[in-house]
Amino acid sequence: MLGTARAIARETLRSASAAAFSAGHRAGIIASRTPSVQFVIEPQDWAIRRLGESVCNGANALRPGIAATTLAPHRTFDGLLHFGSQYMWLAWRRHVSRTNHLVTSFLHGKPQDGPEVARHIDNFLASVPDLDRIVVSNTLVNNRLRTWGVPSTKLVQIPLGVDTHAFVPGTAQDRAVARRQFTVPDDHVCIGSFQKDGVGWGDGMVPKPIKGPDLFVDAVASVHRQRPVYILLTGPARGFVKEGLSRHGVPFHHEYLDDYRQIVDCYRALDIYLMTSREEGGPLAVMESMATGTPVVSTPVGMAPDLITDGTSGALVSPDLAESATAIADKILELLAHPDLDALTAAARDAVMVADWGTVAVRHLKEVYEPLLTE
Repeated sequence: MLGTARAIARETLRSASAAAFSAGHRAGIIASRTPSVQFVIEPQDWAIRRLGESVCNGANALRPGIAATTLAPHRTFDGLLHFGSQYMWLAWRRHVSRTNHLVTSFLHGKPQDGPEVARHIDNFLASVPDLDRIVVSNTLVNNRLRTWGVPSTKLVQIPLGVDTHAFVPGTAQDRAVARRQFTVPDDHVCIGSFQKDGVGWGDGMVPKPIKGPDLFVDAVASVHRQRPVYILLTGPARGFVKEGLSRHGVPFHHEYLDDYRQIVDCYRALDIYLMTSREEGGPLAVMESMATGTPVVSTPVGMAPDLITDGTSGALVSPDLAESATAIADKILELLAHPDLDALTAAARDAVMVADWGTVAVRHLKEVYEPLLTE
């Protein structure tokens, strides 16, 4: 996601115009006056855009007109700019007024992710004195930034969010309809993966290692050798995963959604949602699964350790086994054999309520925006 955000930020910077500014405002609630907070988003309908729209809409529900999204922050005023990712912040840093309060979300990233990410982190750390606040979504990243020397006074931990009114558990009939819709065989375990894990926006034959598509393929292939498995995929650039599943003889269905809201039905068709990333800020899919009542198996990255209690509200792979496809497969089989999945999914929904978008927006308003605007 963040590599894409970096490229999009650079492209947006080159082509920003009044039209782009207006397009950005259409994503948030448009006020009759200039808002005090502008959240800098990317044009793609992906996680950063949803974060900005949801935070602005929630903040405006409490203080009408305080916030709006934008694609062109260099056209702003003396107010508060919140960049949706650290990549976007660095892309715009030299083009925004220092009379603004400057805030960025830092979603994920560590030097071990590769030389380009390591260089980016060095540049980001050099920019920290210019920032008033840095919003992180999980404890792992919070602790990481503190270790790197970021002052704790600049860090605010607020989770990424989920619409708990849209993502709700379905009935048995809802599940049956969804499984027929996506041609899930009755005797197969349906495992889902709804994230982008290939490079670029084409076929995605080149994998993004931090998303763990290799672990996903190997883990489900291992399960398939013991129980029949059917894979449901959404999202762009899934070619590497589809080729791997075909090679192992694992049946799958790739659904291209016309409307993101249709993904609720995808979750309802699943027995397990599997997240095998090596680095994450959220991801949104873990929260959406938990809110929808879909059991989650996850590697210990991003918000997963903050939200999932292993065996109680999902299954969390041990940190020392996170690179083992066999260990991930064992967790899938362990969760499928759980004696009370209804209790587990109920506990998962309770746990994820801290990340309801309404709560997340209020926290941004009360813990970040209002304190800075009143300085």
